[in-house]
Amino acid sequence: MTIHDDSIDYLQLIDGELRPSRNGQWIDSVNPATSQVWARIPAGGAGDVDDAVRAAKSALDSWRALPAAARAALLRSWAATVRDNLDTLWRLDATDNGRARREAEPAIAGAASQIEFHAGLAETITGDTVLVSDSATTYSVREPFGVVGLIIPWNAPLAMFLAKVSAAIAAGNTIVVKPPERASVSVLVAVQLLEKAGIPRGVVNVVTGEGSSAGEALVRHPDVRKISFTGSTATGRRITENSVANIKSLALELGGKSPNIVFADADLEHAADVVAAGIYTASAGQACIAGSRILVEEAILDDFVERLRSRASAMVLGNPLDSQTDMGPLAFDGQYDKVREYLQIGRQEGATLAFGGRCGNELFPPESPLRDGYFVEPTLFLTEDPQLRVCQEEIFGPVAVAMPFADEADALRLANDSGYGLAAGVWTQNLSRALRFTRRLEAGTVWVNTYRRLHWALPFGGQKESGTGTSNGPTTLDEWLEHKSVWIEHG
Repeated sequence: MTIHDDSIDYLQLIDGELRPSRNGQWIDSVNPATSQVWARIPAGGAGDVDDAVRAAKSALDSWRALPAAARAALLRSWAATVRDNLDTLWRLDATDNGRARREAEPAIAGAASQIEFHAGLAETITGDTVLVSDSATTYSVREPFGVVGLIIPWNAPLAMFLAKVSAAIAAGNTIVVKPPERASVSVLVAVQLLEKAGIPRGVVNVVTGEGSSAGEALVRHPDVRKISFTGSTATGRRITENSVANIKSLALELGGKSPNIVFADADLEHAADVVAAGIYTASAGQACIAGSRILVEEAILDDFVERLRSRASAMVLGNPLDSQTDMGPLAFDGQYDKVREYLQIGRQEGATLAFGGRCGNELFPPESPLRDGYFVEPTLFLTEDPQLRVCQEEIFGPVAVAMPFADEADALRLANDSGYGLAAGVWTQNLSRALRFTRRLEAGTVWVNTYRRLHWALPFGGQKESGTGTSNGPTTLDEWLEHKSVWIEHG
C-alpha cells in the first residue's frame, strides 16, 4: 500500500477523523530549501486539544484492557505499514524540515524497527509478589498512566513520533500528539497508517498548532496525566512551570552543547571524519547531540583544524531530496536567523573564524532555486575562552567551536564546564584514559572513538539541564507506566 495526497492542505486526526482546526485557521508550511510555501496545516488550539483528549479518554479503557500480545501484534502491523510507505514518508519529512535524505530515510526505517522493539516489550510488562506478612498477599503491578501528551521537535519529527508514540501505546496509554508547527506534514500523513494497521480510533490523536496555543493547552489539560517533551531547555522550563497546577509527570529530552575530546594519540583521520559529521551533516547541526564543542589537545590543534576544514569544504550543500546532498538547509526562517546571529556574536566576542560563515545566496549561483533557502555552510570558530556565548549556548546549527586543552585534567574541566549534560565523545587509543573519562564526564551518553551512534536497545537521556527521564533500552516502557501496590489481608 502507498499513500498519496496532492492537496496542499493537511488535516489533524482526532478520534479517527481528519479535521481542520475549530477556528478554521491555517499555518503555512515552508520548504526550507527554497523558502516557498508548499503545504498548510491547521492552527489548532484549546478546543481541538479538548476534542483530542476526550477521544483518547474514550479509547483508553478498551485499549489498556487489550492483552499485551494483541497490542504487540497491532504495533508490528503498524511497523509494516511504515516500511511500505517509507519512500513517501521520508520525502515529506525532508521537504518539511530540510533533513537530507541520507539521514531522513534511515532514521524513519530505524524507527519502524523501534516500533517492533516496543511491541516485544509490551509482552514483558510484569509486577512482583512480595511476602511482607503471613496474613496477607501483597504484590505490585505496573499500569499505564492513561491519557498522555507528546510534544515533538522539528528536527526529526517523524522518527520521534514513531518511536515515542509506539512506546506509549505499547504500555497501554492513549495519546495526544502536538507535532512541531514548523514541520507537521509527515506526522499528519503517518498517523493515518494507524487505521490501516488496525489500531483503534482515538488511541492516537494529532493536534497541530503553535506551542503557545495547542501546546500550552495540552500541557495544562487536567485530564492529561503525563507530558513527554523533546526540544529546547528553555521550552522545557516553561512546560515544567505550566504543568505544576496539575502535578503532571514529565519526561524531558532537552538541549545539549556536547564536547568531542580529541587526544593526540587518536586516529586523527577517522576522528576528523566523524567529528565533522557529528556537527555538520548531523541534520545541519540541528541535533541535540551535535558535537558542537571540539576540544583538541593543543599539540595537534592546527593539524586537526585543517583536517576539519578539508572535510567541511568537501561537503555538498543542496536539495535534501537529492541522494548526493550531505547537508540540507536549516529547518525554518527563525532558526536561520538565530544561527546567523550567533555567527555575528562569535565574531563580536573575539573568536577566530577558522572557516565557513557564509549563508543563503552567498552559497549558490544566481540561477539556483536554492539561493533563497535557509542554508548555512559548515563553520568553525577558534577560541581559548570557554565562557564565550558560542561555547556555552546551544546554537543548533552547523557552527562548532574548537578549543585547545593541555592535559587530561584540563580536558575534563572544559568538557564538564557546561550547564548541559547530554552527550560526549572521547578520541584516544589509551584504554585506561577512555575508561577514566567515561566515568567522569557529566553526560548521559559517552562515545569512545565514534560519535552519534544510537540504538533503541540502549538507554538514552540527559544529565543536568539536558533533561529528565530515559528513553530507549529495555526499560523504555517504565517511563509510560505507574506502579501500584496491592495488599490483600486474609488472616
